[in-house]
Amino acid sequence: MKEVTLRRATEADYDFLYNLHKDALKPYIDETWGWDEEWQSRYFSERFDPTSREIIQHRGLDIGCVSVQDEGDALFIAYIAILPGYQRQGIGSHLIRRVLQEAESRNIPVRIHTLKVNPARELYERLGFRISSTTETHYLMEK
Repeated sequence: MKEVTLRRATEADYDFLYNLHKDALKPYIDETWGWDEEWQSRYFSERFDPTSREIIQHRGLDIGCVSVQDEGDALFIAYIAILPGYQRQGIGSHLIRRVLQEAESRNIPVRIHTLKVNPARELYERLGFRISSTTETHYLMEK
């Protein structure tokens, strides 16, 4: 998938990343807890750290974000979001497979979490992830 690239996020990406968060995840957050714009904005601002994120680009356009944390004994996909207009085109699968390949070369698992109401769970299961634990609102999955 040559047209998909990653670049390091910067402080200048703040507005894009907040709008991505809303566009990609608001329906699932709203269904789980209710969407409170003031709270979401404050929470996002307080925890904004561009150094841990990469911007997903498709043909040079910013279309998403991914954050993978190396925990030593596992890789953790802490965040992946793609604008709705670019979902279901294989982009997320491509990026997750790259993480899986790195983990396989190191013989370590990959972990990801998702809201229970997020249909992305089906994608993760197709890629071989299985639920390893649950909370009231999330599935923790591992492959």
